[in-house]
Amino acid sequence: MDKMMDEIYQLYAKDVYRYIFSLCRNHALAEDILQDTMLNAVISIDKFKGECTVKTYLCKIARNLYLNHAKRAEQKNIPLDETEPTDSGLCIEQLLADKNQVLSIHAVLHTLDEPYKEVFSLRVFADLKFNEIGKIFGKNENWARVTFFRSKERIIAQLKKEDNYE
Repeated sequence: MDKMMDEIYQLYAKDVYRYIFSLCRNHALAEDILQDTMLNAVISIDKFKGECTVKTYLCKIARNLYLNHAKRAEQKNIPLDETEPTDSGLCIEQLLADKNQVLSIHAVLHTLDEPYKEVFSLRVFADLKFNEIGKIFGKNENWARVTFFRSKERIIAQLKKEDNYE
């Protein structure tokens, strides 16, 4: 069992960490949630029915842990992120390739309402397929595609607005 969990950790920890970090934008918190995610996965391994990939299962656990943390932080009036936006551009894919622009996208991403923020994060940072994203939300693949498209449009519109593009 320990060997299996070590393999799962080695295979998925980086992706799950990136997903969590995209939500909270705090390295220490992302590490804590990652560790809790792996612990919860070990504890609840008998609940995993194989209806989705292990990565999807881990991201779902991480999402729930993050939402619980956010709820507690909101009750205590603690800010979840304190990062200011930087320069931005027009094409999401190009901006994500440019590390100097990633912070701008993260800043705009965190202004989006749910589920747009989370669907974008799952697709871009956790590299989940649309059908896996749909399963996390209890929706279908088409819903995930449309939501991702709309989140991309909103991010681009906000980046254009902030940089006064016409």
